[in-house]
Amino acid sequence: MSTVAVSPSNSISMLAERYAAVRAQSTALARPLSPEDACVQSMDDASPAKWHLAHTSWFFETFVLAQSNTNYTPFDPNYRVLFNSYYNAVGAQYSRPHRGLLTRPSLSDIHAYRSHIDTQMSRVIEGDIDPELAAIIEVGLHHEQQHQELLLMDIKHLLSCNPVAPAYIAHVERPVLATSELSFCDYPGGIIRVGADGTDFSFDNERPCHDALLHEYSLATRPITNKEYLAFISDGGYHNSLLWLADGWATVKKHDWEAPMYWRNTDDQWFEFSLTGEHPLVPNAPVVHISYYEADAYARWANARLPTETEWEFAANDTATHGNFVEHEYLHPQANGSTDLSHPTQLFGDVWEWTMSPYIPYPGFQTPAGAIGEYNGKFMSGQMVLRGGCCVTPHEHIRATYRNFFYPANRWQFGGIRLAR
Repeated sequence: MSTVAVSPSNSISMLAERYAAVRAQSTALARPLSPEDACVQSMDDASPAKWHLAHTSWFFETFVLAQSNTNYTPFDPNYRVLFNSYYNAVGAQYSRPHRGLLTRPSLSDIHAYRSHIDTQMSRVIEGDIDPELAAIIEVGLHHEQQHQELLLMDIKHLLSCNPVAPAYIAHVERPVLATSELSFCDYPGGIIRVGADGTDFSFDNERPCHDALLHEYSLATRPITNKEYLAFISDGGYHNSLLWLADGWATVKKHDWEAPMYWRNTDDQWFEFSLTGEHPLVPNAPVVHISYYEADAYARWANARLPTETEWEFAANDTATHGNFVEHEYLHPQANGSTDLSHPTQLFGDVWEWTMSPYIPYPGFQTPAGAIGEYNGKFMSGQMVLRGGCCVTPHEHIRATYRNFFYPANRWQFGGIRLAR
């Protein structure tokens, strides 16, 4: 749970404004979608856009409205099951792989649900709200921002399944920037502080702040580009078992991987599908939509390795969280054109950077009480940590301590590579 406390009138006003802005952004992201787009589920890991819009409203209804008012009447009792993601303490959930079968309630019904929840939430926020409830609302807003990113990830996968490669939004031509030569910055070893200190918002998996031992290391000045990854492919990277972890090699063979997800080779020319349609591959842009297995294999091929999350965080602590986020509306990684080799660039935005760190609890981690404790802790097994945000992450949602996590074979998230030594 968040440690943020919201009190006195100015803070309440800020919470109300933030609530309205985050909710409006979800609606705006869904606006380009037809009812058909919003209902279909293209794979088990993805969810329909309509479900994302409903589930984020379910969160506020379940953890705020129902908890703050013992006489609260649900908008629709059936929604308690239909839009419960994984909270066993709340009750039963509808099967995740079958969410695309929920043609009803309709998209218009879901928008009516969101409007109802927003009206009820405004009364709660403007009332005599206690700090603990305000903290849960803050969690809910960051939770909704996570689902905004998921909505774009999932709709991209859905549209990629269509042979005519439809665009989510229109493509706008932008200048293609050069990129600097790959270089490395050196960092000293020592005992450092890792994690969030509770001053600002953080998820429970970012805490507690603790000491960690850091050995001397070097970190690449930028992410790996498409051009550099093409060299790995041309050198037979996907056919050299010595480069791959055992699970990775088995995954490559099982799925016949030959290139990153959304790359397509037509008449010996590489194209890449994006949220603005299919376009020729941009050599200087960061490579994206690769699994941990691919990132690890590339690093080994490049005589390097992936950074640990501690190394990544130490390098990012003194870096402003500027970058290519969803607000820029590129919705795809961009070459940044920087020639500054004195420090790492593009640590934030563009691509989530795989680390070699397993997603496990920090020393002293405690799961929050109640159903809200299921948010992060129970997923701390079998997944790997990614850092830095990406081109579809809301800017204000990211920070140096933020820990994202996916299974090592996942590719539909915007995952990329930064090397370490």
